[in-house]
Amino acid sequence: MSDETIRVLVVEDDPRTAQAHGEYVERSPGFALAGIVHTAAELRRRLRDAHASGERIHLLLLDFNLPDGHGLDICRELRAAGLMIDVIAVTAVRELEAVRAAVAVGVVQYLIKPFTFAVFTQKMRAYADYAARMRSSVSRLSQTEVDGAFATLRTSNAPGLPKGLSHQTLDAVQQLLADADGRSASEVAEALGLSRVTARRYLEFLADRGIAARSARHGGRGRPETEYTRS
Repeated sequence: MSDETIRVLVVEDDPRTAQAHGEYVERSPGFALAGIVHTAAELRRRLRDAHASGERIHLLLLDFNLPDGHGLDICRELRAAGLMIDVIAVTAVRELEAVRAAVAVGVVQYLIKPFTFAVFTQKMRAYADYAARMRSSVSRLSQTEVDGAFATLRTSNAPGLPKGLSHQTLDAVQQLLADADGRSASEVAEALGLSRVTARRYLEFLADRGIAARSARHGGRGRPETEYTRS
């Protein structure tokens, strides 16, 4: 096995789903399945055994809603223990606060169930690109190199979306619109940590497809802003 092969541990309580995700990993070039566990307790034992034997696990495909623990708590445990294992969250939860919490504990990707193999492949390719950049032989990275590494995780050419837009961010934008009477591009940008230009691209994408409606917002200083509401 190549030293560059990324070893993935699938953590999923549903046996059929776990098997499917394991098969997805095995079908992905550059990745190898390190195993499947179904509970947080099994995960802890598996990681202890890997550490004792010197086995390297690079990535967890982690279901966030396990019967004996939550993915956020598991991520905090990993960080507290100093384990350098990346995490891709796998969950049906779409709420904005859940996404923010996942980012805060170091989750590198967020896969919303159910997902297709095409979406899975896009995420894994982005992660592989990021991991390759992080294997650089130099001890210090330039700002451009750091920006490029993070851009591989944040930028998506996902099926059905224009270049540079991701399904996860699009879902977050739609959730914002669903939770409010109306949002401007500036407000969406501030809420999600995006640039105003990027937020406007998502909003215009939704508006062009009839998912959001545009209207002029008056009452403030200067030119009226465009307000977007869920159709």
